[in-house]
Amino acid sequence: MPVALWRGAALLFCSVCLCAGLEQDCVLGIVGKPVLLPCLYPNLGTFSNFSIEWRNNDKAVFRSLWDEDGNVETWSVNYARIPTDATSTKDFSLELPSAHPKHDRSQYSLFVLSGENQSAPLCTICLRIAASFSIPKVEETTESSYLCQSSGGYPQPVVYWLINNSQEPPNGSVRTQAEALPDSHLYNITSQLTVNISKDSTVSCTIKNLSINETLTFNCESFTGAQSDRITEHHITSLICASVWCTVGASTNPMGSRASQGMWIFSTVLCVVVAIMVISGVYYQIHLDKISKRRKKEYEEPQRGRRYRYKQAAEAMMPEPKETDV
Repeated sequence: MPVALWRGAALLFCSVCLCAGLEQDCVLGIVGKPVLLPCLYPNLGTFSNFSIEWRNNDKAVFRSLWDEDGNVETWSVNYARIPTDATSTKDFSLELPSAHPKHDRSQYSLFVLSGENQSAPLCTICLRIAASFSIPKVEETTESSYLCQSSGGYPQPVVYWLINNSQEPPNGSVRTQAEALPDSHLYNITSQLTVNISKDSTVSCTIKNLSINETLTFNCESFTGAQSDRITEHHITSLICASVWCTVGASTNPMGSRASQGMWIFSTVLCVVVAIMVISGVYYQIHLDKISKRRKKEYEEPQRGRRYRYKQAAEAMMPEPKETDV
């Protein structure tokens, strides 16, 4: 019995290791960017008059034929390519010019063909595809309804709402719809929150892309009534929103790491710029309101004094009524 338990534990451990290894072999590609599928095979020099073939599942996407004189003929789908000095460097990595969501979770394998013989796969790599979503926008449609929208991302994200940055909405108060565009296969996300909350509460909508560890949050705080009057006399805005974009991610290949670092720098700069613009706009509007009220007051006071003096002068110029015997 103990032997059976040890065998079961060993089998489970091997399965976990195998799954982890398969996940680590996946390469992350960003939609619209080139992606490199690495493959080094130093023992290929033992072949002569051979060809190599990259396949996506069972479909050939690249083929290259070398003859005994060193001449090479290539064929590819959508301009896929390998290094021109592949035979000398033993680097047969496949570069796809543009990652597309339809390639997500695909298996790419490299084979060597010599005559009628075919080798076992020399390299097998899975490809994961991802794309960043746009910064979500939240609109207060009614007093108890909020609409959150984000677009252009892949794969389908996780969407959740928070009230006052900690409280989850009641069950059934959130409806989320993900629409995949027919050509690009990218997702547009629309989420609606319907809940009765106090006027000074904060509502936040978060879009989370697990493939690239990207989190985008949009915080909104609504002001109504006297609070809105203090901000602007003309009710120019009753919704002050601040967006926070935080991306922390790491990929399994150098290209994915550089992409994540670039997105992190871009998101940080964008977050700072948006925050500065929102704060500047609010304070500038408050400043304009103060100036407008002061000028209105300065204008009304001389007008009242001028009307009073005009009335006195008019009364002084009126002739006194004369009594007659009639």
